[in-house]
Amino acid sequence: MLLEAGLTLASELSLPIVLQRIVDLAAQVTDARFGALGVIGDGGELVEFITTGVSAKQRRAIGPLPRGLGVLGLLIKQPRAIRITDIASHPDAVGFPANHPPMKSFLGAPVQAMGRVFGNIYLAGKRSAPKFSQEDEESVVILATQAGVAIANATLYAETHRRELWLNALQDITSAILAGSDVESLLAGIAEHARDLAAADSASILTTSSTPGQLVVAAAAGAQAAQVRGQSFPASSSISGGVMESGRPLVTEDATTDRGAYQPMIRLGRVGPAIFVALRVRGRATGTLMVANLKGGRKFDRETVRLVETFAAQASVAMEYARAQADVQRVGLMEERERIARELHDGIIQSLFAVGMNLQSTALTSGSPETAARVEASVGELDKVIRDLRNYIFGLRPGILADRQLDQALRTLGEEVQANSGSMIVVEVDSDLAARLSGRSHEIVQLTREALSNVARHAGAKNSAVRLVRAGPSAVLTIEDDGSGFDPRREFGGNGLRNMRERASALGGTMRITSKNGRGTSLRITFPVSVDRAARPARKRSTDRATTRRGMGR
Repeated sequence: MLLEAGLTLASELSLPIVLQRIVDLAAQVTDARFGALGVIGDGGELVEFITTGVSAKQRRAIGPLPRGLGVLGLLIKQPRAIRITDIASHPDAVGFPANHPPMKSFLGAPVQAMGRVFGNIYLAGKRSAPKFSQEDEESVVILATQAGVAIANATLYAETHRRELWLNALQDITSAILAGSDVESLLAGIAEHARDLAAADSASILTTSSTPGQLVVAAAAGAQAAQVRGQSFPASSSISGGVMESGRPLVTEDATTDRGAYQPMIRLGRVGPAIFVALRVRGRATGTLMVANLKGGRKFDRETVRLVETFAAQASVAMEYARAQADVQRVGLMEERERIARELHDGIIQSLFAVGMNLQSTALTSGSPETAARVEASVGELDKVIRDLRNYIFGLRPGILADRQLDQALRTLGEEVQANSGSMIVVEVDSDLAARLSGRSHEIVQLTREALSNVARHAGAKNSAVRLVRAGPSAVLTIEDDGSGFDPRREFGGNGLRNMRERASALGGTMRITSKNGRGTSLRITFPVSVDRAARPARKRSTDRATTRRGMGR
């Protein structure tokens, strides 16, 4: 039977199955009614307890895992085989928990794998005799030796499989970057791979937000992902904030009892055992990677922590490369828009202007008043065409965006309006979000310019604020002032509000106005961060037509 047991164990490479078979074979070889294999964790306590002879219902009734005290603790303290005739009469016995089946005779032996004590085999209640024999003890020792080899093989196989998953994850992330995936999709992929690598219930990536001192869940995968994605929380009262500040990973066995955790988020994600690792680029923490099991779930071992740390380091490099690639694309787009605007201004407009000058000269030399009038009318039409072209140039290259990023452009715009109006203007922009919106920078700047212009001309405000932040899959542009306010329903017919609504619609979003006489005004424009590429040409044409009708946006 021992020979067959050795062959059976050697044929299996799945560690959970190997552990269960060890318990079953040990009970079978010794004719034991009950059997268990306790896996010893890094702290010398039992972290896993595989049983036979006890039903699932009985396991639930007994409650939490044993802590390795009493008779069970003997093998942990002194790893050698032990036989006991009556457990209850042993001096180290601490009794059984409620709902535990009665047990009398006991036999235990340590299982060593890869040079250390992996765990212990526990057997109780020999069916055919009042106690276990010397032969039973020798058989269990032999089985424990075979089990150690089987566990070592299964552990090495599991480690090889993990490394394969790790390499595949890095390959997938690299392929996503080279394929031009956006940062949002990239982060979602990193979270999913981290969850797989750690065999965890969930994984989240938490990054800094546009609001100072706040972190946001930029990506989430697994359990409770939809509930936590996009949520923000204070860095100062969270584990993630502490990890970003120290740069050291943190492992908690139960986040719900950790004083450093932000409990509203922990409860929302139902987080139990968790690993927090900082995402760092060029020595600066940009966020954290968290992998977790649900409350009451399996604790993470040191090997898993090391694997998550290594993956987080590689993921940080990938994220930075993706951001750099997005910046290169943004610069390329801006350069192309600059080129088109330059061609329109230096080529077509100058040519049209020359034609207009020649026509005016012809009108002056014409002896016919009717001919002169018709020529002047044609010159007037050319002037309209030139104005339309200038509007297109303004849309392609707002002067404020010529050599700046969107976040810089909005801040510069605020400074310009503040200098001209004398009112205080605060600008807060999520830089990462601004980089993702670079393709629509001119529309956002135009809308903000028009809103601030209306504030400066009509509101009489002392303070104004411009904010561009992210809210889940959407971007939110808010322009607020403490001015005189107005009734939006009564003044909706004005061109200014209608123009801004059209611009918001061109962004694929909506604009909501909140204002009362004497209590200031708030404009909130909400639009998607990612725009359906198929819809972009139609929106752009719509924007161009609107720009043509409005002239310079007034």
